[in-house]
Amino acid sequence: MSRMDEKESGEQDGFLLKPAPHHRARVDRGMGTSLRQLENSPGAAVLAYCFSSISMTVVNKYVVSGSSWNLNFLYLAIQSVICTAAILVLKQMGFIPNLAALETGKAKRWLPVSVAFVGMIFTSTKSLQFLSVPVYTIFKNLTIIVIAYGELRWFGGKVTQLLLLSFGFMVLSSVVAAWADIQAALNGAGHSAETAAAVSTLNAGYAWMGLNIFCTASYVLGTRKFITSLNFKDWDTMFYNNLLSLPIMVICSLLTEDWSSTNLAKNFPAESRNNLMIGMLYSGLGAIFISYSSAWCIRKTSSTTYSFVGYLNKLPLAISGIVFFDAPVTFGSVSAILLGFFSGLVYGYGKMKQKEQSKQVLPTFQRAMSASSQSQKDASSS
Repeated sequence: MSRMDEKESGEQDGFLLKPAPHHRARVDRGMGTSLRQLENSPGAAVLAYCFSSISMTVVNKYVVSGSSWNLNFLYLAIQSVICTAAILVLKQMGFIPNLAALETGKAKRWLPVSVAFVGMIFTSTKSLQFLSVPVYTIFKNLTIIVIAYGELRWFGGKVTQLLLLSFGFMVLSSVVAAWADIQAALNGAGHSAETAAAVSTLNAGYAWMGLNIFCTASYVLGTRKFITSLNFKDWDTMFYNNLLSLPIMVICSLLTEDWSSTNLAKNFPAESRNNLMIGMLYSGLGAIFISYSSAWCIRKTSSTTYSFVGYLNKLPLAISGIVFFDAPVTFGSVSAILLGFFSGLVYGYGKMKQKEQSKQVLPTFQRAMSASSQSQKDASSS
């Protein structure tokens, strides 16, 4: 067969194999309709948000839970590189049309927030390194109390009786979780040396958790203070946070962590190296996924539903720690999880009632504003 015959035969076969144009159009329309239905589904938005937050915590726990792991700053630097690169790629593809440019003035004003951001994610990984996922999840609720106090102090917030009740349950669930964790450590260790080591590990985890609560509250309150005056959107916040925190993490890693080939081999053993790298890649992209799914959930439901989903998400998150990491299942641990779950429900209901009451206030009524709240308002409007 000549080359011309082969070419004609190939073209004929290709033509026969190609679907008719009207058939392709129906397929494209069908896929487009399915995607639009998925995009407009509140249930899909809620499931995406739950999956993103749960999987992010589980992956972080998996990466840092190795017995020889000691490169937390390096891990966070890799996360920031992946997240920043993903944002820039999305901008080039047109998915983020209005990303704030990096400006020296804005960077200087946002730098304290980025420092708090570094502290928040570093102490979070250290807490997960020493504590189980259920205990970490329960203690994370205490951040809400610190943030509420900060808003009351600096932004003129208000704490109702329902919110105070939920705070009481949060503290109680944390106490029960700590008691159950310590009892499991005492009962599970056979020798006094092992018992002391187990309790010491828990104490280190609680110390890092306390620092995480402080850093998280500082980051949230700092973001609220500067995000309005700098006119930042969600993508701008993520971009500035990851870009400005990257040099901080690299410097901290170079100064405090061991980059020798021996230590790298201990942190990335051959048998789990590929899984660790995949986990790091996912954790970097997970920040993008969480940001999008959060906005998607709010857009297709409501801010109240989004808040409730966040609190209800604590239960499957705690259960995932039991399933994937063999966290001890005792009467105390289960009671602490249920108390934490209930405190989230009470807090979400209290915030909903508070929002409804604020809508019922007459527009001519103006609440007295403290000096700190007035200065914050002036700073935001400037």
